[in-house]
Amino acid sequence: MDRPALADFLVRRRHELRPRDVGLPDGPRRRTAGLRREEVASLALMSTDYYTRLEQQRGPQPSTQILGSIARALRLTPDERDYLYRVAGHDAPAREVATEYVAPALLRVMDRLSDTPALVLNPLGEVLVQNGPARALLGDASGYTGLERSEVYRWFARPETERRRYPEDDRPRQSRAQVASLRAAYGSMGADSRVGELVRELQRLSPEFADLWDRHEVARRFADHKVLIHPEVGPIELDCQVLFTEDQTQALLVLTAAPNTKDEEKLRLVSVLGTQQFTDAR
Repeated sequence: MDRPALADFLVRRRHELRPRDVGLPDGPRRRTAGLRREEVASLALMSTDYYTRLEQQRGPQPSTQILGSIARALRLTPDERDYLYRVAGHDAPAREVATEYVAPALLRVMDRLSDTPALVLNPLGEVLVQNGPARALLGDASGYTGLERSEVYRWFARPETERRRYPEDDRPRQSRAQVASLRAAYGSMGADSRVGELVRELQRLSPEFADLWDRHEVARRFADHKVLIHPEVGPIELDCQVLFTEDQTQALLVLTAAPNTKDEEKLRLVSVLGTQQFTDAR
C-alpha cells in the first residue's frame, strides 16, 4: 500500500470535481475547490472520519469493496479505478467482472434523473446505485449482502417476498427473463466467476431455476413494459428503458409512466411516500 500516492490521488481527484458533477447543488461560495471530504464520504457510504484518515495517510488498508465505493463517488474512469486499487495494495479487478464500480457516464445521467426511478445494475442483477425514487418504488437495496444482493438469487431463493411486486400471471415470464439474462452473463464471465457461483447455488436451492437453466435460453432483458405492485398505491403500469455501457457490463434502468395517466400520478405519490412506508409494509 503506497499511502502517500493514495492520499495525493484522492485529494487531487476530489478537488477536480464540482458538486454539479455528482448531482449535488452548488450551494454557497466555497473556500476550497472541489468537493468537501464529507461529501465524498457520503457519496461513498462511509464515515467522514475514515475517508479523512485515508487522505491524511493514517487510515488502514481499505478493502476492495471500499475502493469500489470511493471510485464510484469520485467518478473515476476505468484506468483511474485500476490505479486506485494498485496504490491501495490490491490487484485491479478484471474489467469484465462484476464489481462495485459504476461507470461515470451512467452516474452523470442518473444524477440528472431526480424525479423518476433510476438504478444501475450489473450482470448479476445487483443494484450498484439507485436514486431516491427508485428506493421508494423498489425498496432500498443497500442492505443486501452476499448472494442476496442479486435480484435473480432473491427471485428464486425467497419467492414469497420478492415476487409480490409482480402480478401473479406475469411471474412465469419474469422467471424466464431472469434466467435468460443470467445465462448471457454466464456466457461472458464463465463458470469460475461469481455468476458461476450464483448459478450453482440456485441449481441446488431451486428446482424451478434448474429446469429453466436447462432450457439454455439466452437474452439480455431490461427494456420492457410491465406492471409493478406497490404496497401503498397498488399496481403501476411502467415502461422500462435501459442504457448500457460500451462493454455491456452495467445498465442504467429508468422506469417511467405514460404522461397524464393515473400511473404517472401513482409514481409521483410513491416518491412522496418515500422508502419508510415501503420498508414498514415489507
